[in-house]
Amino acid sequence: MIRLVLFLLLLVAIAFGVSWLADRPGEVNVVWEGVAYGTTVPVALAIIAVVTGVLLLLWRLLSVLVRSPALIARFSRRRRREKGWNAVTRGLLAVGIGDNASVRQARMEAARLLPNEPLTHLLTAQAAQLDGKHEVAVAAFRAMVDDPKTRLLGLRGLHMEARKAGDKLAAYAIAEEAAAAAPTLGWAADAVIEARCAGGDYSGARAVLEKQMALKGIDKAQYRRRKAVLLAAEAIALEQTDPPVAREKAVEAVRLAPTLVPAAACAGRLLGAAGELRKAAKIVETAFAANPHPELADVEAHLRPGDAAQDRLKRIRTLVNRAPGHRESAIALAHAAIDAHEFRQARLVLEPLLADPSQRVCLLMAELEAVEHADIGKAREWTARAVRANRDPAWIADGVVSDHWAPVSPVSGRLDAFVWEVPPGVSATPILEHEAERVKAAIAAVRASEEAKAAEAAALAASLAAEAAVIPVPEAQPPAVETPPPPEPKVAAAPAAAPAEAGSSAAGNAHGAGKDNVVKGLSGKDATGETASPLRPRPAEGARGDVGQVSGQVSGQTAGPASRPAGAGRSPRGEAIIALPPLPDDPGPEPEEPDTNGTGKSRRLMGL
Repeated sequence: MIRLVLFLLLLVAIAFGVSWLADRPGEVNVVWEGVAYGTTVPVALAIIAVVTGVLLLLWRLLSVLVRSPALIARFSRRRRREKGWNAVTRGLLAVGIGDNASVRQARMEAARLLPNEPLTHLLTAQAAQLDGKHEVAVAAFRAMVDDPKTRLLGLRGLHMEARKAGDKLAAYAIAEEAAAAAPTLGWAADAVIEARCAGGDYSGARAVLEKQMALKGIDKAQYRRRKAVLLAAEAIALEQTDPPVAREKAVEAVRLAPTLVPAAACAGRLLGAAGELRKAAKIVETAFAANPHPELADVEAHLRPGDAAQDRLKRIRTLVNRAPGHRESAIALAHAAIDAHEFRQARLVLEPLLADPSQRVCLLMAELEAVEHADIGKAREWTARAVRANRDPAWIADGVVSDHWAPVSPVSGRLDAFVWEVPPGVSATPILEHEAERVKAAIAAVRASEEAKAAEAAALAASLAAEAAVIPVPEAQPPAVETPPPPEPKVAAAPAAAPAEAGSSAAGNAHGAGKDNVVKGLSGKDATGETASPLRPRPAEGARGDVGQVSGQVSGQTAGPASRPAGAGRSPRGEAIIALPPLPDDPGPEPEEPDTNGTGKSRRLMGL
């Protein structure tokens, strides 16, 4: 626009000058060698202008002829430079598409035409990287470091090569040098922060972040987030060793990023332990409303150590109201309800999730079946369903699934890399370990309860057997029936102690009935606890033998030799009691016969 205005002004001036000359005609006379030449003023001015133009043109031609060698050399250099830049451009494009052959050809042409250009060194380094020649790439980057114009580019290349080679110390040292030279460089500051975080120096990492922020190398929102992550990591590291300092840093991290789950969880634990329950609950509930997380629910439930299950359930009900429709709210409420034995509420909460249950929901149902109904079968069924159920979220960074949050990635070292999401391609997440332990504990409790009941029933049966072993003593002996004498038995001593369930006594006529036979006669079982067969032959009532005819009565619990009173083991007539080996088909005791003599006593018949 300005040029147009100037051009119009120039035309106006020329027109004004021409009109001024036309209004003032005149003559110009020139005498050259006695000859007079005359013309008008406008013609004279035109002739002067033409002559001046011709002279200028001649001067220009003469100067070109004089400077032609320099012009030819300059043109050659320009042409060479243009070819070199074209080679560099082709080479960089070939690097982008991964065409190694084109990269090598372009690198050689660029090195021939532009040997000292920084981009030629860059192309050489990248070509070496594509070919896997680490030493050539490092040499090219070192050559760039020596040039002040490409020093930072060379440092970045050396940093990347050191990381590829696995030399973390060299990579961090190069990053420190680059950050000192240019604190606003994002990659250098990030690398230094990652290095200091890896060494646990969170305060040093925050110092680098503060310097970067002071030089406007990072925006304010990113600065607040990164500082909160570093403060949360430092608070978690100091949680056990220095709780007051850890609490202060966790609260500051929550102030910078209220929705950061690790910071809110750490602050909630520390404030709850310090007795600031209201402040802790507010922090946890604010974070849970934005990011429902099981760790926040666990912190809310255990804000005050030693609370009853009902108190924990009450706090969880308040917490889930901040995110009422979320799956984590239902799971947290079901956890608290099961702990408080509010099984009906737990089922109502989990019922909407059973259409498409996740692994944690299946394990919760398994725990509920085991705790509420002591049904181990259904608990195992739900546990089996958990294997095929949908996966639950977990902390994941660069493809690595972790059971806890960390400030940097274990793979790339990137700050604030962990996210809470469902990891692809895994069969289970670490959060299931806690759920599985709860199910195991519930099943173990059911088994322990069953074993306790079985032991109690066995003790009761033994007590009843001991009470039933007390037999009334008959006043008169039944008439004896003479039988052929059996083979002469061996005299055997009574066993040292009777079985616990054989605390019994025997009465009646018996040949060689020892303590084991007395037990069989009272309980219908042999000494090993097996029920006597009903097909065993029953001996004649009151059978006797010629050897060791026994007529005695035993009352109370049978005792061993050490506790047997004097005179025990002998008949009322002073004869020794002969213990015969037990018959394999001993049928046990005969049923009691009703009292027919009116003596008020009952008779028990014992078999051999």
